Amino acid sequence: MIFKVPFLDLRAAYLELKPEIDAAIARVLDSGWYILGSEVEAFEAEWAQYCGASHAVGVGNGLDALTLALRALEIGPGDEVIVPSNTYIATWLAVSAVGATPVPVEPDLATYNIDPALIPAAITPRTKALLPVHLYGQPANLDPILAIARQHNLSVVEDAAQAHGALYKGQRIGAHGDIVCWSFYPGKNLGALGDAGAITTNRADLADRIRILRNYGSRLKYVNEVKGFNSRLDPIQAAVLRVKLLVLDEWNARRRVIAQRYLEGLAGSALVLPKVAEWAEPVWHLFVVRHPERDALVKRLNEAGVGSLIHYPVPPHLQEAYAEMELGMGAFPVAERMAGEVVSLPMGAQLSATSIDPICRVCNE
Repeated sequence: MIFKVPFLDLRAAYLELKPEIDAAIARVLDSGWYILGSEVEAFEAEWAQYCGASHAVGVGNGLDALTLALRALEIGPGDEVIVPSNTYIATWLAVSAVGATPVPVEPDLATYNIDPALIPAAITPRTKALLPVHLYGQPANLDPILAIARQHNLSVVEDAAQAHGALYKGQRIGAHGDIVCWSFYPGKNLGALGDAGAITTNRADLADRIRILRNYGSRLKYVNEVKGFNSRLDPIQAAVLRVKLLVLDEWNARRRVIAQRYLEGLAGSALVLPKVAEWAEPVWHLFVVRHPERDALVKRLNEAGVGSLIHYPVPPHLQEAYAEMELGMGAFPVAERMAGEVVSLPMGAQLSATSIDPICRVCNE
């Protein structure tokens, strides 16, 4: 039997909130103010409050959030930043963008997040920061990471691009490290209608630096304090995000229902299912499973009309962009194994929970 289940339906998310989103966009258009301004400031205040942080600063996208965070911490050429070996390449690209060197550390194969036990061996006199990723919407184990950072006088920059609303030991991700970086790419749990990003922090000095850096290095028009960038959250996107923030918890709850249905429906299958630590409450940005014959599974899903994606088929150290590091096959076997085995099944707040059962039947075959 063939049925159609898209991997993600962004249009359905828009249609659910169409009147509110259309009104928010019209409000910005009618205001005549199209760069920064009150709409961005309102979202920044609301996002900071949601995350339990003192400050939020809207920027152009998630990669810019990471890059500006490292700039604000004055990390640059000659410095090293510890990153996961298994992550989207943007985590590494931000380190490269400031002239520093990414130093990969393997993940815990159970949670797919960076393994804190492996971090100390990667620290050198040039290490300036730890950059954990809350991958797939699962919080990284922050307490040991923060303890290592304190012991070695290192900064902690969190890549939370996939973790909007996730809880670590009962506290929302957003203010554990020095800076937390967010992407609001359309497919995220809190997604804009284009590129958008932000940082959250409890440090007023870092928030102030990023506000200056995102705006040509200027806080006063035509007065440039530092060599900055043009990376400002668009007020139209801010208005859309304000609408979606009101339903983020509800939509995350729907994702949890879908994830639980997957976990129950696939419990007896040959797939390796996600494991959730007792201290974590994930938001299931992705539902990622593993199988040694992943490509055959993807083919079977496609034949049955089920959309799927591979996050991520080539780890950063094997990308041509990082060929100069000379980290060939075998350098990071856990990340390489994951790249060959993982597949993301359909997940989204607009996905019907009942559509999970036939997906599970295909996988169980």
